[in-house]
Amino acid sequence: MADPVSWFLIEPGWRVEDASGREVGRVVEVSGDSNADIFDGIAVASSALAKPRYVPAERVGEIVEGRIKLKLDRAAVEQLGAYDEPPVSETVESEKSSLGGRLETDVLRGSARDTSVPLLRRILLWFGLAGKR
Repeated sequence: MADPVSWFLIEPGWRVEDASGREVGRVVEVSGDSNADIFDGIAVASSALAKPRYVPAERVGEIVEGRIKLKLDRAAVEQLGAYDEPPVSETVESEKSSLGGRLETDVLRGSARDTSVPLLRRILLWFGLAGKR
């Protein structure tokens, strides 16, 4: 039996299992703040073409090299919500900024962008052809 490892070591492509040990997908993304050592969760895709689902950290059980075991059964995993990538960075606008300035920033920043994990990236990760960003 492998020794548990830190969430810092999780990489895209790792096997994800349900509570009974059956594979339910592969890691697509890891969400957290490494500076503050806060693990938020993982994005898991059940196949190369499937949209990733978000598994919150409190639903993650054992983490060992190359494998993550969840505290959920297969049915519960299938009920999880879709994963949306967090924005690369956020700009906090002062309340004193003008409405025009805030609108201009939103347009330039692309606030309405698609935040899902791109299909090509999911396929490459599924087949082990892409690594961490």
